[in-house]
Amino acid sequence: MSAESSRDSQAGRRRFRHGLHLFPGRFTRPGTAPGNLSHPPQLPPVPATLYLLDFDASGLTKKADCTLEEAREYFASPRATWLHVQGTPSEALLRSIGDAYRLHPLALEDVLHTGQRAKVETYDDELFAVLGIPQFAGERVEAGQLALFLGDTWVVSFYSGEHDPFDAVRRRISREDSKIRSSGVDYLFYALLDTAVDLSFPTMEALGERVEALEATVFDAPSRETLDEIHILKREFLLLRRMLWPQRDMLNELLRENHVHIQEGTKLYLRDCYDHAVHALDLVESYREMASSLLDIYLSSLSNRMNDVMKVLTIIATVFIPLSFIVGLYGMNFDRSVSPWNMPELGLRFGYPGLWLVMLGIVAGMLVYFRRKDWF
Repeated sequence: MSAESSRDSQAGRRRFRHGLHLFPGRFTRPGTAPGNLSHPPQLPPVPATLYLLDFDASGLTKKADCTLEEAREYFASPRATWLHVQGTPSEALLRSIGDAYRLHPLALEDVLHTGQRAKVETYDDELFAVLGIPQFAGERVEAGQLALFLGDTWVVSFYSGEHDPFDAVRRRISREDSKIRSSGVDYLFYALLDTAVDLSFPTMEALGERVEALEATVFDAPSRETLDEIHILKREFLLLRRMLWPQRDMLNELLRENHVHIQEGTKLYLRDCYDHAVHALDLVESYREMASSLLDIYLSSLSNRMNDVMKVLTIIATVFIPLSFIVGLYGMNFDRSVSPWNMPELGLRFGYPGLWLVMLGIVAGMLVYFRRKDWF
């Protein structure tokens, strides 16, 4: 690959990164009636996939990548039922699930229009929670939205991202000694919330490694690309803070309020989930400060490099000051025949070599003096 094409590729990547949505989401048009379930045009939808688990302590039924007709058989199951919708559901699918579980239209609107601030709402027969899940994909942070509905014997979850975050939870349910299977659906509700909160830690670990690598680059060889990377990191930490800050408030509200669907024993686990959210937010704040300090270090490093350049130029100019004086002095035109005092040294046999020796001695003396002063 040529140097020109490599530069074009790097410039393209920078334009791509700067073109990322800082706060991705799908929003309704102004004036739309509440509870509207039409697809917003801002972002392309992700095809929806359904996963269903129907279980209790004695048995488990799994339906992976099932159709809506297959899932309908378990809508009224007396056992604990977890229906997970991965991707962006169609309007018909969302309405069918909403009718089967009597989900509130305002909550369904929040499911479809992603980018919602983390919150928890209590409707007639269900508890609704929505929060963002950051996941590190390649060189950037992807923001997905998780919406959870909790009823008497069921949990319905919607995740808008491309990557399913709940494979580990399904593996836990598959074990016969799983606490999720022996507990109520409120414990499953906690397990999904806890997984969503914990998914922020791998993302921040990856971003933390980038911060450390950038810190070394800023000290060793800062460049324009380094400044671009610092800017991208600051934007990503701002996105993380926007998602994680309201998560803490949402979990705190779950702990404070007495929700009919959440037992007191489950609140102990929710308190641990709240601690994880606080820890994640502390990490985000720390990394944000580090990213901001990187910009100051970058500017200081450029200033130091400029000072080094100016110091070298100043030394060179200082060395040539006495040489310029000597050359200018002997550049004057005096007639030696008029007066014997008109530059008599010009008549010496070794006058010219002697002048060179004097100038070289001045240069050497000044360099020795500058070296002893540790100026270079």
